Amino acid sequence: MREVRDDAYGERFYEQALSCGQSLWLQGLPAQALLLFNRALGADLHGNEDVIKQWPLPYAAVAWVMMQRTDEQFIGNPRRHFQHLATRMVEPRKARRVSRAWACWYLACQVFPDYPADEKQIAEEGLEEPEREGIEVMLQRDGIEGEVEIWQRAFQLVWSK
Repeated sequence: MREVRDDAYGERFYEQALSCGQSLWLQGLPAQALLLFNRALGADLHGNEDVIKQWPLPYAAVAWVMMQRTDEQFIGNPRRHFQHLATRMVEPRKARRVSRAWACWYLACQVFPDYPADEKQIAEEGLEEPEREGIEVMLQRDGIEGEVEIWQRAFQLVWSK
């Protein structure tokens, strides 16, 4: 990722984050792969870039990594990870990145229905976890054109397992 430090979260950054995420997955490191896909989702892209057309937002990769990791591979608690990511986000592009974190959280909840939320945070902060429809509204409002459909295809993977 050092190679694209000067890219300011642009196209080169996005493509490199995806590539590094795939590399980490191939090395048997699903938790680290998810972190790189998170970084890719934070890229400053508008949806009309060639790299997005070639490599759509990595919601399917997030779902796939969570579904395909073995019990021996550390993944932590993706539900809690994405909950924290969504609720502790800062600028830049905060709204877009929050929406995407909740979208990944929803995927994690579907893949790992028995993994617990951070109930302490929910109680202390009065946090309300969004429903699927609410996430769709957030992605429609804050995301790029076609993002809701990209996300919906990802959870179709989960439901077809």
